[in-house]
Amino acid sequence: MAQGRYEAADIEVLEGLEPVRKRPGMFIAGTDTPAGLHQLVSEILDNSVDEAMNGYATRIEVCLHADGSSVTISDNGRGIPVEKHPKFNRPTLELILTTLHAGGKFSDKNYATAGGLHGVGTSVVNALSEELIATVRRGGKEYAQRFARGIPQGAIKVTKRDVNTTGTEMFFRPDSQIFSSTQFSPSVVRSLVQTKAYLNPGLKLLFVDEARQSREEFEYDNGLSSYLKELLEARSLEPVGGEAFHIESINGTHVSIALAWTESNKEEFWSYVNGIHTTEGGSHEIGARNGILKAVRNYINVHDLQPKGVKIISEDIREGILCLVSVKLPSSDFSPQFQGQTKSKLNNPEVTPIVESAVRSLERLLNEKQTVAQAVANRVILAARARVASRAAQQSVTRKIGVSHRLNLPGKLADCSGTRQDQTELFIVEGDSAGGSAKQARDRHFQAVLPLRGKVLNTIAASGKNILENKELSNIISALGSGIRDKFSKAKLRYGKVIILTDADADGMHISTLLLAFFFSYFRPLIECGALYLGRPPLYGIFPDKNSTQKTGKASGGKKKRGGLENAYWAYSDDELEQVIRQHKLSSPKIVRYKGLGEMNPETLWETTLDPATRTLLRVTTADEAKTWDALNVLMGNDSSGRYELIQTYAAQLEPIV
Repeated sequence: MAQGRYEAADIEVLEGLEPVRKRPGMFIAGTDTPAGLHQLVSEILDNSVDEAMNGYATRIEVCLHADGSSVTISDNGRGIPVEKHPKFNRPTLELILTTLHAGGKFSDKNYATAGGLHGVGTSVVNALSEELIATVRRGGKEYAQRFARGIPQGAIKVTKRDVNTTGTEMFFRPDSQIFSSTQFSPSVVRSLVQTKAYLNPGLKLLFVDEARQSREEFEYDNGLSSYLKELLEARSLEPVGGEAFHIESINGTHVSIALAWTESNKEEFWSYVNGIHTTEGGSHEIGARNGILKAVRNYINVHDLQPKGVKIISEDIREGILCLVSVKLPSSDFSPQFQGQTKSKLNNPEVTPIVESAVRSLERLLNEKQTVAQAVANRVILAARARVASRAAQQSVTRKIGVSHRLNLPGKLADCSGTRQDQTELFIVEGDSAGGSAKQARDRHFQAVLPLRGKVLNTIAASGKNILENKELSNIISALGSGIRDKFSKAKLRYGKVIILTDADADGMHISTLLLAFFFSYFRPLIECGALYLGRPPLYGIFPDKNSTQKTGKASGGKKKRGGLENAYWAYSDDELEQVIRQHKLSSPKIVRYKGLGEMNPETLWETTLDPATRTLLRVTTADEAKTWDALNVLMGNDSSGRYELIQTYAAQLEPIV
């Protein structure tokens, strides 16, 4: 056993904001993902919203500056105290910004309800910002103090006198030493602002995007009802029975719920606590689910609608439901117990019966709206019957086919001889030409190839019936053998890797996007288990002449291959092409631009794209399911206004294709 010295002097004590900069992942959702960066906006914005929730602010402004990497958030609340703290003898503003667990929300003395409870949000933002400027208007004066990476750059100063307004303003620029990217997404910031307006009826929020020179004001008197309507429109869905439900209960705990059943075959629950989005749900969401199940079951039983021979289960009732749950917990009763600083889940068990009791009023609403209620009941019964029929059909197919299930595979599939899931992979390619090349280049022991005919159906805009009747998409479903959506079974998946392999041009990217939309809509578990990939074929082959200076091994900006193609370099974009030629001093090389996979000979396709030892695969993941769904709807949905806005915003940044 190794003998190393371990003494008292080896123990480190991190002071002030050092823990945040040393271990930022303990306080935010990572530093290499957009979620972590945008959490900084949420932390400051939540403080302003807390002022509004408690009746001290009526207006909040969020400005994304033209550089895209700095934000200012201001409100007309009371303003953070600036006088010296009686215990620590430091200006309170400085104390809050430089000390973890310093804040005014640990009791109900100043905030009856609050989302920021740990007293670390503002100080974490300060610690992770290369620059932060806090401006406070209070007591007839305006004060300001500047910080750099959490350290005060001078004392707090009076910048104006005879000021007749109050409020707090925070300017911050995330630290590029901490974050892999400091560029904020305008759409994500806008969504954060708009959501806060939905959750706080009557509160006015302004979003300013300096780069686009746009100003948008959000104010919703109907709160969650307006939010639900917007989500339904974004998904091109209509409420079953033509009407949604809204439940409001204020009995110590403020519970607000908006829900609707749709013809979608999935369920969506969006939950919030004191304005905080709990992405992983929690006790309040459990209460909502329980209340909905009991209300619908009671209605069906009282009106004798239970179908004979079919048992209705919870998933039948929740199928197609879109539900928003918002609770505001008063600090005087019990403080919200969140899971971690990111507050992704509510852990208070006492909240479940409170929300469940409030949602039980749904039964009364169903009885008051018989037409809508009957449509909902029919929707639930239909889901139950479809589930039973699907299970029976699946069992029948299993009995008939048994181990010979390969008989139902699509005719164009060139299957592999291997049968172990963890050792096989399926390439989905565009067209017979690419399919022919891939079939010749592959290792038939573990690689299968399924060619598709042209561009597949747009599953975001098409109806479910059209999708399941589409030959190309049904071929994919048959080839995978796992079932779709909630019937997906990883154990029945025939391949351990599913690889989308399209040409390295605009058409190929479009086909990839169409396929990604299909997999996201119908094979979400395939993505979640990390089995979906994008292949990366080269756009150019560079073959040096005899006088060129050549190096061995891998080349920066391109790959130098082994075997029969040891003198070739590969580039995946125009920039990489120039980089390879420049770096390796290639004079007059022969350059081949591959217009498609079908133009590559089998040896080239194997070396560059299929060989596990030399290829590049990109794993498909989704960091935020809701935002992914919204993005797909903007890019591929029936409403073209979002695409038009996207084109107008970014067209000027693109270079024309010659």
